Amino acid sequence: MIFKNWFLYIGLLIAFAACNSKTNKDPSKNKSGGPVTIDVSLARLQEFSNAVEANGTVLANEFVELKPEISGRIVVLNIQEGRQVAEGTLLVKLFDDDLQAQLKKYKAQLEIAVQNEQRLKSLLSVNGLNQQEYDQALTQVHNIQADIDYTIAQIRKTEIRAPFSGTIGLRSVSKGAYVSPQSIIASLQQTGILKIDFVIPELYASMIEMGKEVKVIADNPNTAFKAKIVAKEPQINTATRNIRVRAVLQDNSGSLHPGAFVKIMLDAGNNQKAILVPTNCIIPDTRNMKIVLIKGGKARFTVVETGYRNEEKVEILSGMEQGDTFAINGILFLKPDADVIIRNVKS
Repeated sequence: MIFKNWFLYIGLLIAFAACNSKTNKDPSKNKSGGPVTIDVSLARLQEFSNAVEANGTVLANEFVELKPEISGRIVVLNIQEGRQVAEGTLLVKLFDDDLQAQLKKYKAQLEIAVQNEQRLKSLLSVNGLNQQEYDQALTQVHNIQADIDYTIAQIRKTEIRAPFSGTIGLRSVSKGAYVSPQSIIASLQQTGILKIDFVIPELYASMIEMGKEVKVIADNPNTAFKAKIVAKEPQINTATRNIRVRAVLQDNSGSLHPGAFVKIMLDAGNNQKAILVPTNCIIPDTRNMKIVLIKGGKARFTVVETGYRNEEKVEILSGMEQGDTFAINGILFLKPDADVIIRNVKS
């Protein structure tokens, strides 16, 4: 029994040693400091269109939430959801019988006060009374007229009219409901003209010109629009170092809706030639950007200056030259001056 246990123990040791030897044959995973197998590419000049891509949001040209100025009960609700309304259309009317009665009272008082003022004016012209009595009558007329104007202003507050022509949204109240200035009746939007708000890094702030065209790409890849820049924020956001820009487009197709996400393509100049590398080849450092060059069979971590970038490639402004060999994978396993084995040279 003892000999059988020894033979079993020795067999396990041999199997473990064989497995460990097989694992160490993969140079890309060798932890003993051996060479790492990688794929490389050669730096060369490539043509590219220097376009800046940004994320944007579609906004209505005009947008307002319809709210009453005073509290009251709705007696007229002229809101047809999803329909076009003209500027000045009466949409909501609150109960105002008390104000209308008060207005009639003031108008009656004004009529009597005006007649009294006219009589006293005739007497004043023949020295039948003193100036002070006439002035009191005239003041009474002005006070009642002011009360009438105030009451009319209060009556206007019981009405909600369309401030501009647009499309009515979904209403959230019914006729007869009691509403307050915090109540949202519905929304009104002008969607014939749309605004596109987007942000770009401060590096490209000089590219923003009033009237310059940008391409607006919706979720559907085949749907693209042209918009013109109309304004930008005068100050750069100190937290993000971005600048906010607004463009306007005329969308007659109705395929874009306020609140939608779009991509903005901003042309930064004519087609150019430059050294481009895949974005995954760039190693961000605390202060610099680095790339791994392969020289003499060793990995050289080199500081580079980057420029234009998109989702796939980054422009190298300095730090690399045409013909340089750089690593395109296995970068996480590389260390400075590490020996490498080149598996493939990819374009």
